[in-house]
Amino acid sequence: MAVPIMTHPGIEIIGKNVYDAVTDGKVHFEAIKALSDRYPSSVCTVIMDLTVEAEAFGASVEFYKDDIPTVIGRLLPDMQAVERLEIPDLGKGRLPQYLLANQLAVEHIKDKPIWGGMIGPFSLAGRLYDMSEFMMACYCEPEGTKVLLQKCTDFLITYCSALKQQGVSGVVLAEPAAGLLSNEGCEEFSSFYVRQIVKRLQDDNFMIVLHNCGNTGHCTPAMISTEASGLHFGNSVDMVDTLKECPKDVLVMGNLDPVSLFKSGTSDDVKKATRDLLERTSEFPNFIISTGCDVPPSVSLQNIEAFYAAIDEFNRLR
Repeated sequence: MAVPIMTHPGIEIIGKNVYDAVTDGKVHFEAIKALSDRYPSSVCTVIMDLTVEAEAFGASVEFYKDDIPTVIGRLLPDMQAVERLEIPDLGKGRLPQYLLANQLAVEHIKDKPIWGGMIGPFSLAGRLYDMSEFMMACYCEPEGTKVLLQKCTDFLITYCSALKQQGVSGVVLAEPAAGLLSNEGCEEFSSFYVRQIVKRLQDDNFMIVLHNCGNTGHCTPAMISTEASGLHFGNSVDMVDTLKECPKDVLVMGNLDPVSLFKSGTSDDVKKATRDLLERTSEFPNFIISTGCDVPPSVSLQNIEAFYAAIDEFNRLR
């Protein structure tokens, strides 16, 4: 099996740009469908855009033609602003377009599961408060930060519930900023809140896949403690060491470098790295090969084809 986190190549296949896809749910879906038709990924995933939820709260977002948007400025200047912050409804910002993309994927792709996507509570809070300031506040004003984290969590539960009701099979919950914390800090300021989402929504037909590409191995225990059915790791961890640490009944995914390998490497580099990772992890039945994060724009299709060719070759030899 293979589940790369990959949508941008599909945008390019259909002749659109990133701005088109992140602002128009139909274009977003068409990119997902194009990749599903062309490649044998075991699951379809959506764009990992970590600005959508922050924008719904009122954060300012800067858009680019050929790259993912970014949050600019600071929505919440102090803890008094946190107290006043209202939890948005699902009609705000671009949320309706992302819900549309997921809905169309569920309606038109019938041969594989669809995983929606959303940001994690700690990463969302950091985008609203300013990440550096929020990191300091976690230790200087912990009670205030927890008010913000709970508001973020309550909103994400509502958003995730809507995705689940559309019929997606799971959600990739991206919490990369939690990798900036120690394991204890990650448990207190991230996993505690992620676990609320897991307990509320995960069941036999819907899974939460916790993604943390900021983790270098130091906060894997905190990720495990969320009880998410899937854990997705970035290229900073050793995948074999990580698999040894994770429970056998949890799907563990990762961790080929999407930038230095898929974007900057050759097809031979991709094929070799893919084959090497498969061989190193072959004794772990709960491992699913993936990219360490979202595949960026402008990755050559030859590199993607080399990834799948290496998997086919590995499976034939086995």
